[in-house]
Amino acid sequence: MIETALITLFGLCFGSFLNVAILRLPKDESIALPASHCPQCKHPLKWYHNIPLLSWLALRGKCAFCHSPISLQYPLIELGVALLYGMVYFHHHEFVQALLIGSVFALLLALSLIDWRYKAVPDTLSLPALLIAFCVGNPLESLQNGLLLLGTFTLLRFLVSFISKKEAMGEADSIIAGIMGAVLGIQLAMAAIYIAALIALLAFMIVRKRGYALPFIPFLSLGLLITWLFSEPILHFMGQIYE
Repeated sequence: MIETALITLFGLCFGSFLNVAILRLPKDESIALPASHCPQCKHPLKWYHNIPLLSWLALRGKCAFCHSPISLQYPLIELGVALLYGMVYFHHHEFVQALLIGSVFALLLALSLIDWRYKAVPDTLSLPALLIAFCVGNPLESLQNGLLLLGTFTLLRFLVSFISKKEAMGEADSIIAGIMGAVLGIQLAMAAIYIAALIALLAFMIVRKRGYALPFIPFLSLGLLITWLFSEPILHFMGQIYE
């Protein structure tokens, strides 16, 4: 019970940090300076205005100084990341590993939102997610699997780009593939990529007439989460197919 509360509280605080990263990194702004302030009136916030989730509720979603609306993104990200950590701990039941895996998923959530909104994937979030993923489970095995997937996708990217005479995929896709390999292992990582591609195809069929270019990082991240949560039935299904 205490560990569940601790990891959920950590998720709330980390979600608050990710809110800053999501807003500032795409604009090439520092996540440390200036200190937290209202985006409308620029007034610096007091420490008690920055308590994750509680401050937004206490202020009723408005700035304490100019009373302009505070984006609903703030409490949703904080609550979502907290629930993400709690779900990972409930599924894994090992505190340190749950912290590591939860951090990977939380960083991928932030990357997905940035990619969806700005079509950008900052290395300042993707590389830490990769390094944390290397520590999941057996670090030596995770490192080996992660580097194998990362290298494979990097080579594939160069080959397809050379043949098609245009940029294919992106550097970030290779990094996410490395994360998938480190967290899931090779077999499940390939299943996760397949699931991600299926979901992306369905999404593309929905939005293709609107001329909207879909980013792939959110789908890779979702494929990773689904495969991690349902790894046993997915492995069983794969075993049935290849018997």
